[in-house]
Amino acid sequence: MDRMSDHYDAFEMSPVPPPGPDAVPPEPFRGIYGMPAFVTIPTTDLPASVDFWTRGLGFFELFTIPGRLVHLRRWAFQDVLLVSAADVPEQAPAMSFSFACVLTEVDSVAEACRALRPDSVDGPRDTPWNTRDLEVITPENARIVVTAAKPFDPASAEARNLAAVGITPPAPGHGTDGTDGTDHGKHA
Repeated sequence: MDRMSDHYDAFEMSPVPPPGPDAVPPEPFRGIYGMPAFVTIPTTDLPASVDFWTRGLGFFELFTIPGRLVHLRRWAFQDVLLVSAADVPEQAPAMSFSFACVLTEVDSVAEACRALRPDSVDGPRDTPWNTRDLEVITPENARIVVTAAKPFDPASAEARNLAAVGITPPAPGHGTDGTDGTDHGKHA
């Protein structure tokens, strides 16, 4: 049985643009919606945390309950609630939370985070699944991965890695190139 036959191209639901050299990140999304998922991060220093997340990771303050909570957002569906806490873990957990960006943003996020906290960044590095990832440890010891899809090269090792698990690129004229979005086949 084809493991990917149940899936279809739904890129129109995502704010993440198709990868490519001309990919432009969407504007920060300031609308109000029912959040399908979000991360809650405890912090002992709410102002310092907000400063790092906004100046380093590129989020903005959507709203604040003074001294208790700050709702941060970047793109649509990239929501973080920073909440005041008496303490935080002394070390970052193995678990991470990932946020998508475009390839041209990875290096600037790395530089901004390093400027604020020099030892907070690991990477960027390329992955076998065709992304460039940057791991950031925030002031609250949260492990955040900023990830960007790289342009797909059908002759690359990454393409072979993806094909080995049943993921193939869309056919020309279907899916992520914006022509019709109705292809219900396998996609990278």
